[in-house]
Amino acid sequence: MRVIYLALIPFLALAACSNPGGGFGGGPLGGGSSWDDSSANAEDQSDPTSQGFFETSVGNQVLFDVDEFTLNTASKVALDIQAQWLMDNPGYVIIVEGHADEQGTREYNLALGFRRAQSVQEYLVARGVSGLRLKTRSYGKERPLEICSAERCYAKNRRAVTLLTAGLS
Repeated sequence: MRVIYLALIPFLALAACSNPGGGFGGGPLGGGSSWDDSSANAEDQSDPTSQGFFETSVGNQVLFDVDEFTLNTASKVALDIQAQWLMDNPGYVIIVEGHADEQGTREYNLALGFRRAQSVQEYLVARGVSGLRLKTRSYGKERPLEICSAERCYAKNRRAVTLLTAGLS
């Protein structure tokens, strides 16, 4: 029986490498998100009340500086646009994911990602989005958009992503 399992290992490894999303789930953010981009087809993106439109036209992420969880001016502008869209489209529950770059420990980055997600949540609530619609989660450094040890990659991974889920009617 053990021989059969050992014989299957190369096939399982090959199957894992065939994921077109790069092994992280294949979401629209290159794998960093748990959102399923199959629902964001061309028709969906032209509907101003759709998830696809939100992602492509409104924007679903903001970036942070190194070791920061405070919102900069560009992030506030982006979140003002998100908040208005979210108030105009009350049928969605929002999950804010906090992410960090690969520098630092796993524990530090999970905490930093959580604080980033909370900053976005608090800002959206201050702009009128109901807190009952908002949830947060942190992935720390576990779901990078870019994998390399350079500032250009780190900068893309220091982010908060606003995801929409159906939930309210």
